[in-house]
Amino acid sequence: MTEENNPQPQAQEATAKPAKAKKPKAPKVEDKPFAEFIEVDYLPALKSAFAKEGINDIDVTFAKDKIKIPGLSQGSECWQVVGRWQNGNRQFNLYFPEEDIKKQKAFSCGKNGAKPTTLESFMIDERKVTLELMVFYTLQRLNAQKWLARN
Repeated sequence: MTEENNPQPQAQEATAKPAKAKKPKAPKVEDKPFAEFIEVDYLPALKSAFAKEGINDIDVTFAKDKIKIPGLSQGSECWQVVGRWQNGNRQFNLYFPEEDIKKQKAFSCGKNGAKPTTLESFMIDERKVTLELMVFYTLQRLNAQKWLARN
């Protein structure tokens, strides 16, 4: 049989489906601008996670405020997530010296209305920073204080 007498290759071409155009992937939530990510995604997710732990009186705010962080000049301002519950008797701060969740972060906590005294690095070993990991590590750090559940 010659190609002219064999209609099969033409039939295969006719039935071949055109390649579907790939839908562009939705941008990752973590790729949003810093303030939008914190206010629109992180804070609500954090409040929801606290609610799952049975803590419903959590007040979480996001603001730029002065803090003494090693490596920054005295009185420098940085973005902070501040969480308070039990009528302000428990408080944590999550600090962002740069407006980027993937860069340096610090954590502090205090109880009975006292200002936090120890600043610790936060999520320093994570190569990838996601919303879920930020919420998880925040709760994990507070649980280490035995503030969420008895160990």
